[in-house]
Amino acid sequence: MNVVQLAPVSPTTKRKLGRIHLPKVTMAHGGGGKAMRDLIDDVFVAAFDNPTLSTMEDQARFRLADLAAHGDRLAMTTDSYVIHPIRFPGGDIGKLAVCGTINDLAVGGAKPLYLSCAVIIEEGLDVDTLREIAGSMARTAAAAGVSIVTGDTKVVNRGACDKLFINTTGIGVIREGVELGVGRVRPGDAILVNGLLGDHGAAILNARGDMALSTPLESDCAALHGLIDTLLAAAPGTRFLRDATRGGIATVLNEIAEASQIGILIHEERTPLRDEVRGFCEILGLDPLYLANEGKIVCAVPPDQAEAALAAMRHHPLGRDSAIIGHATDGRPGRVVMHTVFGGRRIVDMLVGEQLPRIC
Repeated sequence: MNVVQLAPVSPTTKRKLGRIHLPKVTMAHGGGGKAMRDLIDDVFVAAFDNPTLSTMEDQARFRLADLAAHGDRLAMTTDSYVIHPIRFPGGDIGKLAVCGTINDLAVGGAKPLYLSCAVIIEEGLDVDTLREIAGSMARTAAAAGVSIVTGDTKVVNRGACDKLFINTTGIGVIREGVELGVGRVRPGDAILVNGLLGDHGAAILNARGDMALSTPLESDCAALHGLIDTLLAAAPGTRFLRDATRGGIATVLNEIAEASQIGILIHEERTPLRDEVRGFCEILGLDPLYLANEGKIVCAVPPDQAEAALAAMRHHPLGRDSAIIGHATDGRPGRVVMHTVFGGRRIVDMLVGEQLPRIC
């Protein structure tokens, strides 16, 4: 799928869109001819159509003045998404791709503006499934105020990928005066999270049928830029933000400790967990600190702004269960330590290898 150019055209493309009449994707749909154009039109252009996309050029073009109106620095990120199953309680691979890329921009203090969408499709995938995923991406992006403006489509032989892989690249603009970074955390800073941890990892494992649990678990997949705007308004001195995806909050905390050469102490009783996730982890012998999240951030905030940050986050729908789980210290530089519910302390190391099957 090659697209785009900013131009004063109708949101609906001027040409007549092609239609795909087969129920499944075939290798012909990746061949560069009419079958491929029909697939792109019917599935992706129909879902993503906007003035930028409609001219179907090979690149997206932006006026620098339009970007500069939002801030003084450009932010860009890219990520690839592979997950099984591609649809799961609380989301799907399309929603995951849009939210994940938006969040990677937002934790740097950027306002997300534009996304690309490149897909690798396995021969034999149901066209209706592909339409559903594209529609999910379009709805998620629209709700976030972000446009999908360019992309690419490839079809590979059956067995060469797991149904559907998606790569999204995002462009945003960092607002003037916002300075966030993993090396900026200082002793005394409060460590906050915006809610219940581990829901995504547990939901994906449960959706695979690995555990026959009667209690439904849903992914926390969400775009977090609105929550981050609220946080930065209440606590403008915020030092660091990071979404806790693969590797969970344990990985993020270790990255902070290593980069800033400070210690971090967290408290087990303050760490928000759903009872179902806690039980899930106990059954499987997993540590919820390492479970993936797709709607959670770890924040480091100066101590004098911590309560304001917490109150603001709790007033946002995606931060109602926010908590201060610990603080940065000048002891044990580079180490993360947890104060356990039993009164002892344990080191929370960086994960070596994988705790559970790859989910994203």
